[in-house]
Amino acid sequence: MRTFDLTPLYRSAIGFDRLAQLLNDAQRGDATPSYPPYNIELVSEDNYRIVMALAGFDRSEIDITFERDSLHVVGRKQKDATERTFLHRGIAARDFEQRFQLANHVKVTGAGFDNGMLTISLVREVPEALKPRKIVIDGSDNVTALEQRQAA
Repeated sequence: MRTFDLTPLYRSAIGFDRLAQLLNDAQRGDATPSYPPYNIELVSEDNYRIVMALAGFDRSEIDITFERDSLHVVGRKQKDATERTFLHRGIAARDFEQRFQLANHVKVTGAGFDNGMLTISLVREVPEALKPRKIVIDGSDNVTALEQRQAA
């Protein structure tokens, strides 16, 4: 049995719709295309890097869109003006669309394209208000002081 019934999750969990949808997509297995090949690296504690191998593409043929919690990379290969006859064609160079679901507070900080490798840098920036706070016992001023400092 390779399927899971997520109905109890939908009945008792509120606000976890995105997580349930990710589980459903992963269960189907057809949600992630295998072309182009890519790596996801953990650079440091809150820094990530996506590296995609895009042999045969020019930077003008690649479009990167970041919207809220989704990163969308699209490659549209320009039609070649000259007619070619291939004896062997090992470089795919076909159109592609790749989507990455990003966690909350993960932002794209930059992208670069060098020697056929697309590099996208990401960072997780947790707002100060959501970071853990140290509360001193019997120190009622600490909570208001922390809240005032965060508001500033």
